[in-house]
Amino acid sequence: MDSMRDIRRFVLAACCVIAALAPTMAFAQVDFEASWDAPTYPVVREEVLAWLEQSDLNRVEAASVRKLWPAKPPEELNSSQMLDLAAASFAASSEDAAKLVAMCNAAYKGPAVAEPEWLADADVPLLVRHNLRLYYARWLAQYGLYDEVLHQIGDLRPDEVIDPASLLFYQMVAYHQLVQPDEARSAMVQLMEHDDSLPRRFLQVAQLVERDLAGLEDESLDHIARRMHDIRRRLAYGRAGDQVQKIEQGVLDSLDKMIKDLEDQQQQQQQSSSSSSGGQPQQGSQPMQDSGLGETKPGMQAERRDIGDKSGWGDLPPKEREQALQQIGREFPAHYRELVEQYFRELANEQAAPADK
Repeated sequence: MDSMRDIRRFVLAACCVIAALAPTMAFAQVDFEASWDAPTYPVVREEVLAWLEQSDLNRVEAASVRKLWPAKPPEELNSSQMLDLAAASFAASSEDAAKLVAMCNAAYKGPAVAEPEWLADADVPLLVRHNLRLYYARWLAQYGLYDEVLHQIGDLRPDEVIDPASLLFYQMVAYHQLVQPDEARSAMVQLMEHDDSLPRRFLQVAQLVERDLAGLEDESLDHIARRMHDIRRRLAYGRAGDQVQKIEQGVLDSLDKMIKDLEDQQQQQQQSSSSSSGGQPQQGSQPMQDSGLGETKPGMQAERRDIGDKSGWGDLPPKEREQALQQIGREFPAHYRELVEQYFRELANEQAAPADK
């Protein structure tokens, strides 16, 4: 009886503690503050007009900028649209800004892109510098120029721009596409602090990135395949410099390590199998006599083929090749199969090239 009484007292005491802590826990959840907030229209308008007072614009140009920022904002004006208004305002202040804004309103013609070095000039106000870098990066991201995106906004903070959601979104996308999962995850987590107010497309892409990164493991075939895809994307844009070569070397190192690990694993299995059989070779794996070559029985002559120094993948018959691809499709992501198919096509082109000469 005393034991049951002690148990009831313990349960009652625990319930009292939980009841006492519950308001504190609820308060902690309500008291959570995001690390960033989007500035309101009045705040942005005041900053732009303050910049305007310090600019060298004439009376007509200044009046055109003020017209973009009425005291009462247009209905349903979001942060991205405020960034557009700011860019249009800054375009009136200099020829460089006007050219940059005009380029971002046109289609990408590639392969080279402009390098607005003037945005790094300390004489350019921070309001102009930071927001035009974001405006430019947003355009670059539309065409998959992710290295250039990070070059522009990789070091920017949400409190430095008019549209912090776009900043975090394009940082996340660029890091994700460049296979930098830690940085992509960090930007994604920060972006999702305001998941209730994000544009629908931002929220959907962030959720996809979150699920995708959850299953990505370093140095896995999936990880290597994505880096290979990144190399192919860079080469398609005419990028073949030191950065691409560095990534290529990293892929080769990863593949070498994976092959070495598989060889070590296979060797360990063979040693384990040999030990379990008392050191005697298992049936069917008898080594050939040292005195000569293994005997070839009638009907078992192998066709001699010159396979050169290339991988055996390209020599597979079509039926076996398709079986291999199906196996890859079952075990690995779809884009890895695409990479292997691309490898087959490139290998076929290389083998056909001498005949065309």
